[in-house]
Amino acid sequence: MMNPVIETILQHRSIRKFEDRPLTDEQIRTIVECAQAASTSSFVQAYSIIGVKNKETKRKLAELAGNQSYVEHNGHFFVFCADLHRHEVAGEMEQKDVLPSLESTEKFMVALIDAALAAQNAAIAAESMGLGICYIGGLRNNLPEVCKLLKVPKRVIPLFGLAVGYPAQQPDKKPRLPFEHVYHEETYEQDRTKFESQLRQYNDTVSAYYIKRTNGKRRDTWTGQIANMLSNPARMYMKEFVEGKGFNLR
Repeated sequence: MMNPVIETILQHRSIRKFEDRPLTDEQIRTIVECAQAASTSSFVQAYSIIGVKNKETKRKLAELAGNQSYVEHNGHFFVFCADLHRHEVAGEMEQKDVLPSLESTEKFMVALIDAALAAQNAAIAAESMGLGICYIGGLRNNLPEVCKLLKVPKRVIPLFGLAVGYPAQQPDKKPRLPFEHVYHEETYEQDRTKFESQLRQYNDTVSAYYIKRTNGKRRDTWTGQIANMLSNPARMYMKEFVEGKGFNLR
């Protein structure tokens, strides 16, 4: 069942070190056009993409994202935004009251999903061109400052970045959860014993990956990583921020 598209998808790994080589305008346009080709709920197209070339802007974004060097040093940096601003403008142009819809949880979800689908199309397109990518959720560490830097209006939220460039490293692929744990036939798996057994097996796989990758310095399990992360809540300002941008109010 293999073909070049599937091979590209299955070879994905996050790249955190890029050559000092910018993308061409043609590459950037192709990546964005591929993003735009993604499915979108009811033709709403509730996202925008901000491309960042300016080195000083990249440096500031890197700092806001937690001093991640690959936000600053890459071929091009894309910021994917949930965007209902143009839809408010459309309502004004057509003299229709669209605010109840724009402020609904449903349209908030539509904007998030549309942006994520577009971004994954962009990522696959970039990787098919021999480029590497890394998603940057760290932009959400300080969204008020990111919004100010990128001058986004109300009803626009920068969700994450996508660093793209020519890879200067080739890390090993991280093992994903087992197929049987992710894919459920007909109904969600309710057997807790089976569920936990699958997670323990995955813990062994992940631990072996880290032992090999670090020459025995790390032996993390997946459940250990996740439980530790979730026991320390992060970005708890988000609900208030999202509502302040005019999303998820109803």
